[in-house]
Amino acid sequence: MLIGNLDGMTVFARVVEEQSFSGAARKLAMSKSAVSKHVTKLEDSLGIRLLNRTTRRLSLTDAGATFYQHCARVVEEIETAEHALTDLRGTPRGTLRISAPLTFGQRYMPDLVSEFMGLHPGLHVDIHLADHMVDLVAEGFDMAIRITRLKDSSLIARKLADFNGYVVASPGYIAEHGEPLHPTELANHRTLAYTNLANPNVWEFEGPEGQINVRVNPIMSCNNGDFTSFAAIRGLGIAREPEFIVAEALQKGSLVSILNEYNSLASGGIYAVYPERRHLPTKVRIFIDFLVEKFRGGLCNFHKTMFPSD
Repeated sequence: MLIGNLDGMTVFARVVEEQSFSGAARKLAMSKSAVSKHVTKLEDSLGIRLLNRTTRRLSLTDAGATFYQHCARVVEEIETAEHALTDLRGTPRGTLRISAPLTFGQRYMPDLVSEFMGLHPGLHVDIHLADHMVDLVAEGFDMAIRITRLKDSSLIARKLADFNGYVVASPGYIAEHGEPLHPTELANHRTLAYTNLANPNVWEFEGPEGQINVRVNPIMSCNNGDFTSFAAIRGLGIAREPEFIVAEALQKGSLVSILNEYNSLASGGIYAVYPERRHLPTKVRIFIDFLVEKFRGGLCNFHKTMFPSD
């Protein structure tokens, strides 16, 4: 009877999601051998093989693929029930898994998470920093911070703040190469491209004559905004950066903002997003509420509050 093997179903679902016994063991805080025993016991009780095992990889059998879909729903219902009880207690517990962009996460998340965990010491926070767009459901995240013009309708989002986009260069670069006065002049300048954008070599602006799209010829490309801003500070070229990356450099004068008569369409919003669920776990809800309060008043005010010495 499966009703007596709910632990096995939970372990099997995690093995499938992590694509390994060792990965499931880490997520479940179990030994690898215990995970293997749970799956073997489940297969024995069903009388059918769920996983093909080799020394290099795991793969689902046809029966395993079908059974996983049912297991995933059962596990979700169990988690929903647990979250409901947590709500009644009013105390967040367990692990809060968060995905955040690399640069934003390095700059802001340590202070935010430290303060939040001080308020809720019973909560464990697991943070994954990466600039690629993770699949929250498939990869088991509770929520994510996203910096974008949000379009994914499969997620629920709360905006934390807007941010401006800046075109920046060092004073030394401008002294040597001159300052472009119109976006089209960027085609003749040394530019630095951020490659995680959909079209990193086309820079968009909104100005008195409407929208202007400029194809630049970057001398350097990189998938990290901090790297391109540091290169700009050293005079390598002109970069297009979000406010939260270059705010300090602009304040210190190591970078200057150019083409200020034109709105760089690299601007956007900072969002807290989470999968659509019938029951939002307390740990997610209170962390998002915490972020909303911290970002109240906008990104500039948030930066001054969190880093008063800057």
